[in-house]
Amino acid sequence: MNDWSDRLESGSEILRRQAVRIPLPDVEAERDFHRNMMRIAAAGDRKSELLDDPDVPLTEVYEAELDEMRQSFEHRLQQVAGEDYYDIATAYLDGERDDWIGALAAYYLECYYRLQERYTVDEQIFFLVILRYPECFTVNLSFLTGTFSSDAVRYESSKHVDADLDEQEREQLHGDCQYTQHRAAQYLRENVDCIRDAVPDPDTTPFEQRRYGGFVHITGRNGSMFHEILESLSPDPDRFDETPSTPGLVPEGPAAKRAKQEFLTDTEVLI
Repeated sequence: MNDWSDRLESGSEILRRQAVRIPLPDVEAERDFHRNMMRIAAAGDRKSELLDDPDVPLTEVYEAELDEMRQSFEHRLQQVAGEDYYDIATAYLDGERDDWIGALAAYYLECYYRLQERYTVDEQIFFLVILRYPECFTVNLSFLTGTFSSDAVRYESSKHVDADLDEQEREQLHGDCQYTQHRAAQYLRENVDCIRDAVPDPDTTPFEQRRYGGFVHITGRNGSMFHEILESLSPDPDRFDETPSTPGLVPEGPAAKRAKQEFLTDTEVLI
């Protein structure tokens, strides 16, 4: 971990404000993309159910979400670069290779390590934008610091409150936190379909109706307070001129920039 952090700090800015672009050359690729997005939507449904369960501490909800995200990144790393993904990623950052496999391995590995840090660093904001275009899709992952706008749903964990409270005060705090978690669960239930709407089933939806779509998901924690945004996001139809032949890194794009400006303030991009 330290070696990786040192290499990034001494290297260039190649990973900052970047997104992954993946071609969609045929219906089978679209089916795979659709299945992956349905898994993300199902994870949102599970999170909503856990948030609404008074017997499940918010710490467990948070840790379960992070663990699922880490496993997803590790799976992507192995898909892209195999078991030697660390060596491939570091070779790319060191300038020893210049190919899309090395670029994606470096990108995913940095995101994987940032997620590891979120167990102990509570001021990082996780920013995800997925956009569908006719011949490809992009995944923009950023780790930021900053402040959430009023659009965010806020919910609190009594276990994270560092205060000297008597029994009555703790009971009141616990009840207040449960109420905010219930509201967050309701928000997710109402908004998680934006993921499904962004990537409809290619076997049941005409191509003209699935050419464009997208969503943004932003989460963060500051002390005992958690923040979340899940909203639809429209891609820019004129962004790409050429059809991609291989996956690769591209600039984050105007839609992602707009989402950061709309939903966050005083942001600083870590990656």
